[in-house]
Amino acid sequence: MATATVLGGPAAHWVESFQKAREEGSGSGTWRGRWRRRSVISFGSKNRTIGVAAKNQQITHANNTVSNFKRFHGRAFNDPFIQKEKENLSYDLVPLKNGGVGIKVMYMGEEHLFSVEQITAMLLTKLKETAENSLKKPVTDCVISVLGTAFDPFLGGKNFDEKLVEYFCAEFKTKYKLDAKSKIRALLRLYQECEKLKKLMSSNSTDLPLNIECFMNDKDVSGKMNRSQFEELCAELLQKIEVPLYSLMEQTHLKVEDVSAVEIVGGATRIPAVKERIAKFFGKDISTTLNADEAVARGCALQCAILSPAFKVREFSVTDAVPFPISLVWNHDSEDTEGVHEVFSRNHAAPFSKVLTFLRRGPFELEAFYSDPQGVPYPEAKIGRFVVQNVSAQKDGEKSRVKVKVRVNTHGIFTISTASMVEKVPTEENEMSSEADMECLNQRPPENTDTDKNVQQDNSEAGTQPQVQTDAQQTSQSPPSPELTSEENKIPDADKANEKKVDQPPEAKKPKIKVVNVELPIEANLVWQLGKDLLNMYIETEGKMIMQDKLEKERNDAKNAVEEYVYEFRDKLCGPYEKFICEQDHQSFLRLLTETEDWLYEEGEDQAKQAYVDKLEELMKIGTPVKVRFQEAEERPKMFEELGQRLQHYAKIAADFRNKDEKYNHIDESEMKKVEKSVNEVMEWMNNVMNAQAKKSLDQDPVVRAQEINIKIKELNNTCEPVVTQPKPKIESPKLERTPNGPNIDKKEEDLEDKNNFGAEPPHQNGECYPNEKNSVNMDLD
Repeated sequence: MATATVLGGPAAHWVESFQKAREEGSGSGTWRGRWRRRSVISFGSKNRTIGVAAKNQQITHANNTVSNFKRFHGRAFNDPFIQKEKENLSYDLVPLKNGGVGIKVMYMGEEHLFSVEQITAMLLTKLKETAENSLKKPVTDCVISVLGTAFDPFLGGKNFDEKLVEYFCAEFKTKYKLDAKSKIRALLRLYQECEKLKKLMSSNSTDLPLNIECFMNDKDVSGKMNRSQFEELCAELLQKIEVPLYSLMEQTHLKVEDVSAVEIVGGATRIPAVKERIAKFFGKDISTTLNADEAVARGCALQCAILSPAFKVREFSVTDAVPFPISLVWNHDSEDTEGVHEVFSRNHAAPFSKVLTFLRRGPFELEAFYSDPQGVPYPEAKIGRFVVQNVSAQKDGEKSRVKVKVRVNTHGIFTISTASMVEKVPTEENEMSSEADMECLNQRPPENTDTDKNVQQDNSEAGTQPQVQTDAQQTSQSPPSPELTSEENKIPDADKANEKKVDQPPEAKKPKIKVVNVELPIEANLVWQLGKDLLNMYIETEGKMIMQDKLEKERNDAKNAVEEYVYEFRDKLCGPYEKFICEQDHQSFLRLLTETEDWLYEEGEDQAKQAYVDKLEELMKIGTPVKVRFQEAEERPKMFEELGQRLQHYAKIAADFRNKDEKYNHIDESEMKKVEKSVNEVMEWMNNVMNAQAKKSLDQDPVVRAQEINIKIKELNNTCEPVVTQPKPKIESPKLERTPNGPNIDKKEEDLEDKNNFGAEPPHQNGECYPNEKNSVNMDLD
């Protein structure tokens, strides 16, 4: 299953820092993205290019194109791995002031130095922009997959590519006397061709050629390789495959027989030898039903859907784990010895919080580190130092109890989130009764504070018991410490204090004691984490670069608009537009287009945006009338045809009216005269403009435009349509109405009967009075 959140590790700190840096804006969108080792950023004289477009510049602008930088996170510049990788990079790595890795490039015509974190933020910014363009809404959250459990960071597709590159470098040096490593462009081309060859060998076992034209010094080079040779060449890498598999089974406490199915993902798993090694280890066929390149991204997408309130997913949960055990070390109050405690074991559920209790008279320092440095794929095992400040002894000189909450959050980041000191405050005798309830509340741990809420929430997420309170248990590395206790050890003392002897006289009342939790500040110094000032500077720099990229994009768009106009119009002037411009203007416009094209590739290669805008306006002054004449010649006949049809329609109706057609005999004659007048006026106008337009040539501006004809059609419809569509008045037939007694009678007969019975007493039935219908109607009208 793909891990869908950021796990712990030295590299995790930059994720947290730049997560904050990238959260600029609002919205509820989420995005998924797979971190590609070929993520490329190219720096130019005016802007940056990121992604696929930058990859195309990887060879032409090799010194200013940054790629393969993911594994530089969390490492110092003097790290042996950095020094080894430095030899195979097209760009320069330099040390930063803090000892980290810096990347030197030329940007905006000046030399710039960027940290690996800044380069990563540039990539995340581009991914965020791409996601927002696709989702059509702001994106504020993301899910990043980071390998955990068991893996080898130096066993991947790139390592297999390097074996091929080394082989062909040696062959070309012997065969052609060419040193590919001496020219970075040649080396990059060889890397690209070796990657293609590796993919071909996954589906072909025969000899496959490798040909590169003009490789170095205008020489073409060639070579060949088959799958058997490739597997022999990579035998050392193939032997490493089983190591993380054994580690995985050990950590999960499973046997090979317990595994029912194996699904492999990742580009390198397409290599047949890799598949065979994994299948042999598990003793069963392996499954490749998932897209090897997209599986991890799909796992991230699922986690995005789970976290986003905009999506409803089936009941599904992912419990992340701490991949490396984390311990705390501290100095005792009055001794030189150190105390050590492992707070989170390997594969401990995350997020999770624990509360440790210390006995101290003053401020103290805790240092967090990875318990198994050999198991961490980075040379630095330290996580950071945390100083708990403002700690003081009790008024009676006793040590204070300090509660420290350690936490691994949802991002896998370890930190000491809060610290508090339990302070005993005596109360006056007259305050005892009024503050008794408050004292009782203070003596037990507060249940409604934000801190405890977080603890309960975190543990429920991890599927564990509620709040964990623990002593910093002594290990074999430290002697027993009387300074570190827990609430549980206090219970027997409390019981003894409450014991009373029957034969002794009653003791005097002791003053009431209030227990108050005082929040303590914590100074955190994390390894490789960016300081607030430096982070703000990075954010400001990134903002300026984003603005510059936007301005450069607008400038390039303006330049491209001129170029497109030149190509489009030159083609159409020799085609559909040819009849709509006179010969003299035709030749002069063609010359202007050619001059503009030459200007674009010479003097106008690098001009300001306004220069391109002005140039386009100059061309459009001549080109737009030609384009309009062409469009009008296409649309005008259609509009005239539609107008003629409407005139015929209304003229026929007027003729039918004069011929006493029953369909229109309900229309007033004065209204129909308005229709005839409008038809005659519009018909006269149409004949006049059509005759005038017939006298014009195609290269002259039209007498009437399609839009004017459309307006005439609307005017005609507005005048005539309400008249000719008048509905005929409805003639209602006499209604038959039912009397209270007897059959239906005609209303006239009823009226006659009412006259005859005028003044007579109304009939009665069943004790009720039923007035006649006419009286009822008259009553309603009154």
